Amino acid sequence: MAIEIIATGRSIPSKRVTNDDLAAIIDTSDEWIRSHTGIGARHLAEDGLASSDFALEAARNALAAVAERDGVSPEAAAQSLDVIVIGTATPDYYGVPSTACIVQGKLGAVNAAAMDLVAGCTGFIYGLETAAGVLSINKNRKRALVIGVDLLSRITNWDDRSTCVLFGDGAGAAVIEKTDGPSEGPGKRGLLRTILGADGTGTESLIMRRGGSRYPYKAGEVIDIPPHLEMDGRAVYNFAVKAVTGTIEKLMEQEGITMDDVRLIVPHQANARIVHAAGKRLGIPEEKLFLNIEEYANTSAASIPIALDELNRNGTIQRGDLIMTIGFGAGLTYGGNVIIW
Repeated sequence: MAIEIIATGRSIPSKRVTNDDLAAIIDTSDEWIRSHTGIGARHLAEDGLASSDFALEAARNALAAVAERDGVSPEAAAQSLDVIVIGTATPDYYGVPSTACIVQGKLGAVNAAAMDLVAGCTGFIYGLETAAGVLSINKNRKRALVIGVDLLSRITNWDDRSTCVLFGDGAGAAVIEKTDGPSEGPGKRGLLRTILGADGTGTESLIMRRGGSRYPYKAGEVIDIPPHLEMDGRAVYNFAVKAVTGTIEKLMEQEGITMDDVRLIVPHQANARIVHAAGKRLGIPEEKLFLNIEEYANTSAASIPIALDELNRNGTIQRGDLIMTIGFGAGLTYGGNVIIW
């Protein structure tokens, strides 16, 4: 039995904000942002739109490909789903209902269980493993939808020039299916191996304090600054480089592969300097590290599935290619997947 990705989709806001646009409203410059992060632009959601709106569009794009492949309607493709898992740090609502339930209802995926998963920017990697486990444990479950979506612009302090330049909005989706293909030996396919990890001692390094049960709002309180992300950039950088290099090394060791076997590594698009530093430490050729951060910035849990959809649709990755996904984020969490496309 193999767990294979059979379709992908993405949704990107139409509003594009360049570094020069930001430089007009805060003390920064295109040169500073590019040299420190590799970012040239980001796409930001218009007012009135929420995470579920972008997750829904990404899901519909992926399901349209499933419908075309299977020769069925998009509605039938949605009804074939057994579970929907959404990784997000910016749900539509606080706590309940889950964004996954909102998407399930609008898709008409009446046969699917639905849940949100909170693992920061590692959310899609955690989501893939979670959905694969749900499919594997029950012989009657066959197909899952995994979405990474975040509207980080909604929780960004736009007066903090050290963080506001980093983030963008978007969603990416993948449909995974349990097939009769082998997951071991000759001709193996699909999701081969996953590493999931966390370092909970780093919770203060990337945090949104206000609004939860630890720091709830109080009656009569005047809120001058809405809830927003706080980040210790140096601590996150150091953690990320170590997490990326360690995860790549463990995945190769456990799977018994070398970098020559890997077609592409698709890392979380947080900062180009992190990716390049990790690649340099491991001696990975730059052409094997995929980056699209220049256009989209850091879209958190959406960054890896957005990249996968881009690579899938432009033909960069082909059936049979071995790829790695590598992520790290708030929690602090980290993880990676080895996948044969």
